[in-house]
Amino acid sequence: MRRSCTVADAAAVAAEVRATVPAAESVADVVAAIVEDVRLRGNAAVAEYEYRFGDGEWGRVPQERLDAALGALDPDVRQALKLAAANIEAVAAASLGADTAVTLEQGQAVRLRDVPVRRAAVYAPGGRAPYPSSVLMGAVTARAAGVDEVVVAAPPHPVILAAAALCQADEVYAMGGAQAIAALAHGTESIRRVDVIVGPGNLYVQEAKRQVSGLVGIDGFAGPSDLCVILTAGADPAWAAADLAAQAEHGPDSLVVAVSDDPELLPDDGIGIHAADLDAALAFAEALAPEHLQLMGPAAEGLAPRVRSAGCLFVGEHSGTAFGDYVAGSNHTLPTEGAARFASGLNVRHFRRRMAEVRIPPHAAAALAGPGAAIARAEGFEAHAASMEARRENPAR
Repeated sequence: MRRSCTVADAAAVAAEVRATVPAAESVADVVAAIVEDVRLRGNAAVAEYEYRFGDGEWGRVPQERLDAALGALDPDVRQALKLAAANIEAVAAASLGADTAVTLEQGQAVRLRDVPVRRAAVYAPGGRAPYPSSVLMGAVTARAAGVDEVVVAAPPHPVILAAAALCQADEVYAMGGAQAIAALAHGTESIRRVDVIVGPGNLYVQEAKRQVSGLVGIDGFAGPSDLCVILTAGADPAWAAADLAAQAEHGPDSLVVAVSDDPELLPDDGIGIHAADLDAALAFAEALAPEHLQLMGPAAEGLAPRVRSAGCLFVGEHSGTAFGDYVAGSNHTLPTEGAARFASGLNVRHFRRRMAEVRIPPHAAAALAGPGAAIARAEGFEAHAASMEARRENPAR
C-alpha cells in the first residue's frame, strides 16, 4: 500500500491505515461465561479450562522448580535477563513520586500520599512463544513501585519460570487464558485475589482484563503491535526495513508503516506513506498514535520534542525498536490501536495510587464551615451542612 499525505488529510490517511488491521472478533460472551464460571466454582473451573485450552497443567509452581529452571538457563540468556532487569528497574524507579503536602489559606493541610498496592499480578503469554521479557517488564516494575506481593501467571515454560525466579516473584501459577485473569481477579480456594493485573496476552486475555477492570486495576487493553518509522535524508532504509520486519514478527495483524518526505527512502513492501513535508509526516504519526514511533535521519530526529502521541519514542538510527522490547530499560507493554493519544506504557504508576490525607485544625474548620454548608445546601444535603457547622459552633473540642 502506497499513499501520499499532507497535513490537511493526515488524519484521514492514518484512519485508512488503521483500518488495514482486521477488527478482532468479539469474544465478550465467551469470556464472560468463563469469568463467571471461575467466580462461582473456583479451582474446579480453572482446572477444566486449563485442560480444555492449555496443556492441562495448572496450579502454583513450587520454588524448587523455579530455582531449577533458573539454574538450567543458558548462561548468556541469564546474563541478558539480568541486564534487562537492571535497566528496567533503573528506569521504573526514576518515575516514583514523593509525597506532597499543601497547607491552604484557611489553615487546613492536605497531604498527597503516593502508596503502592499490596498485591499485583503479571500475566505473561506463552501460546505462540514464551515471553520471559514480559515477566521482567511487569514484575521488575511492580517491585520498583514497592508492591508487597508480586504474582506471575503464565504457561510453565522453563524460560518463563527462570525469569520469574530471577525477579523473585512471590508466587507463580501455571495457568493462562481468560480463566487465569478471572482467578486472579476473583480469587479461588488456592489463589488470593490481587489488586492489579498487567501484561499482554491474546484477545481472550485482554477481554477478560476489560471485564474484571471494575474489580482490579489493569494496565490497559493490548491489541496487535504497531510501529511507525519516519525517515528523512541520512537514514539507512535497510535498517528501517529491518526494524519494520522485527515488529511484524509479533504476528500477522501487526501494523508497520514507513513515512518519509522522500519516496526513495520508502521500502518496496508494506505500507509506505509519502508525506508532503515533515509537518505532514508528524501529523500522520500523531493521528496514528502508534505503539512505537521511530525517528531516523537528522531532520526526523528534530521532530522528537513535538511528539505527543506515541507509546514509546525511539530517536536516532541506532535506536531500533527491538532494543525497547528487551534491554533498553523502557517498558515494552505499551498502548496499542491508537490508545497512545491518552494512555501510557506500563510504569510504576500502574502499581501505585495517590491518596489524600486531610487534617483540619479548629480554626480552619470554623473558616470552612460556612462556605461548605452553603454548597451542601445548594445541593440539597442538609446533613452535610450540619456536620460542618457543628465544628464551627463548638471549635474547642
